[in-house]
Amino acid sequence: MKNLLTSLALMVTLLGFSQSTSINGKVTKTQPELEDVTVSVTVDSAEEIESTFKVEDIKELLDITGENETLTFKIVCNGRTMSNGKKSHMSYTVEGNSNDPEAFLKRIEKIRTSAINYYNNKN
Repeated sequence: MKNLLTSLALMVTLLGFSQSTSINGKVTKTQPELEDVTVSVTVDSAEEIESTFKVEDIKELLDITGENETLTFKIVCNGRTMSNGKKSHMSYTVEGNSNDPEAFLKRIEKIRTSAINYYNNKN
């Protein structure tokens, strides 16, 4: 018990004296820059895809991105539980660049339609 109290007192003293009260240096404020923008959506049904996102939502996101940024969009479609107890899933991924938003949005529309077809064809 005596060793515990001695160790605790020593640690508190050490921490108390190690705190610095003055800061020397220069603080600068800069705007953060994005290098990569990644959006991942996980869904369980076609209805969820239709209600979760629309291409217009992604277009709004592209409007606030900078130039020459890497863009990634991924949609994960969860399926039924398999015989081994794990849930099946399938994913679509699209990569692009913010310098060509129209092509990126067209690819997103294609994978959105494909994901909806995946659920409609499963039934």
